Amino acid sequence: MAIDLLLNVLIFLAAAVLIVPVFKWLGLGEVLGYLAAGVVIGPSALALVPDAEAVLQFSQVGIVFLLFVIGLELKPSRLKVMRKAVFGFGSLQVAITTVLLTSGAWALGLPPIASLVIGFSLGLCSTPLVLHLLGERKELQTRHGRNAFALLLFQDLAAIPALAAIPILASDSLMANGLMPLVQEVVIATGAFIGLTVGGRYLLRPLFRLAASTQSREVFAGTTLLVVIGSALVMELAGLSMALGAFIAGVLLADSEYRHNIEADIEPFRGLLLGLFFMAVGMTAQIELLANAPLTILGLTLSLLFAKGASMVLAARLFGNSWRDALTLGMLLSQGGEFAFVLLTAAGAAALLAEDLVSLLVLVVSLSMAATPVLFLLHTRWIRPLFRQARPQPGYDSPKDESPQIIIAGFGRFGQIMGRALQGLKIPYTVLDINADHVEFVRRYGNKVYFGDASRIDLLRAAGADKARVMVVAVGDIEPSMRIVERAQRQFPNLRIYARARNRYHAQLLMRAGVTHLVRELLPASLELTRDVLIELGIASDQAQHTIDTFRPHDEQALMRQLEVFGNEKKQIQTVQEAAKELETLYEADEEVSTTTPAHSRPSSGRQDA
Repeated sequence: MAIDLLLNVLIFLAAAVLIVPVFKWLGLGEVLGYLAAGVVIGPSALALVPDAEAVLQFSQVGIVFLLFVIGLELKPSRLKVMRKAVFGFGSLQVAITTVLLTSGAWALGLPPIASLVIGFSLGLCSTPLVLHLLGERKELQTRHGRNAFALLLFQDLAAIPALAAIPILASDSLMANGLMPLVQEVVIATGAFIGLTVGGRYLLRPLFRLAASTQSREVFAGTTLLVVIGSALVMELAGLSMALGAFIAGVLLADSEYRHNIEADIEPFRGLLLGLFFMAVGMTAQIELLANAPLTILGLTLSLLFAKGASMVLAARLFGNSWRDALTLGMLLSQGGEFAFVLLTAAGAAALLAEDLVSLLVLVVSLSMAATPVLFLLHTRWIRPLFRQARPQPGYDSPKDESPQIIIAGFGRFGQIMGRALQGLKIPYTVLDINADHVEFVRRYGNKVYFGDASRIDLLRAAGADKARVMVVAVGDIEPSMRIVERAQRQFPNLRIYARARNRYHAQLLMRAGVTHLVRELLPASLELTRDVLIELGIASDQAQHTIDTFRPHDEQALMRQLEVFGNEKKQIQTVQEAAKELETLYEADEEVSTTTPAHSRPSSGRQDA
């Protein structure tokens, strides 16, 4: 038994490791790779793992973990804000899609109740597939990502009463029992939902506080698994969705101080089991049916994708989404989902649908899930960019010559600090910045900033560069910075240039260009923090300051020596090594510099570094 289990695990891991990277390399995403791996090892191909249904049942725990992690990201206050999207957009889309698909099934000659079951089942989308695709592209927090999640959450909620209603929708059961069984199911489900919400609100934090007090990572991780699986099981026993129970537990813990630790503990389980779920979906696909009736199955699959995509676009537009977001949602949510497997199987067991029809529809749902990653990839590459509104490039401003004493080129973090100081002293200055969005932003706060390229001589002259005393080049990018310096020096020789150096290399370029007033942006802050660290280690504050004061001129001298061999990498490296040894010798000879701390002695200069 143990050998069989380990063999199955080995097969799953080997299939994932060998097949999924190929699909990632082709740009098709992980999901399609997992589905393909499942088909290869499933009963339809190599039959390495014959019991696909058992694997599918177990792998749905991955969906449980996924919804728990999503719940952790949603604070109750944020979930309250989403209620309009969940119940408004969700109900609108489900209604439109169900009516459209039900009408199609009825037109094909199926009975009304069977058509309704098929229409509703096929109208549900795949929560793990969609969320995984959005997560891969980091689009969960976009407008279409939030709407997609709201819709999926509503569908998960709507699937519960539908699943409870299927057993009594058979004609004999409906006539014999009436609506009382359905009412009982709803009452039990509502009680379980309220009980889990209220109980979790008062019990989860004390439970995790107790686990954290043990200072055992294993106990804390075990508590996390207990909460996730326990919440899912409570909902399952009440006839609701396991994923819904885990989602509620996640939301209740979203505001807790343990949220990040919980997410870190659950992440490995979520990733592995979600991959297993997609492989199980691929395993359950009866590919032999496709070989027997390819035109019928492919036709149904394309019809499902088109009908759901069209209904999704219609619902999204009615809900106020742009055409770009509506088409994205239509392409992203056009597949069938894992709840369709459950509902269709239950309908087959209740004799509402024939077994061969259930098998055919399950294959159609599987193929639609397999097609979604490819369709979404094509959409994001070729269709969505067509709806991206090209922002017109604004024309450069015409700065007023207000005879400023200072011109600042670049108004990022560096330039803004200087600007605030000059403004406080009421010293006039003019700012030029080439980032239009940034200019618009800082203008809201009352800053006088002009949009323009400071390397353009006409703009500099219009800004009063021929009358100003100082120009501060606060641009961080090296090439634009050097271009501004060179042109300003050539056209305005009386303008004193002060520059920000991004790094040591940038400083050497500026010095070679003749700029004598420059500051390396990280040097002052780094030395100040070094001094504070030395004081924390027990070195007297005056000795720590003397250490920094000794380092600064030595570093400047080393920079000058490196400038002499600029462009010769071998000699540059040699100069750096020599400077490091000189600094050690200098510190050792300086009585004011402490080379030992109370807790640790500094290693000797003859040590060998890795």
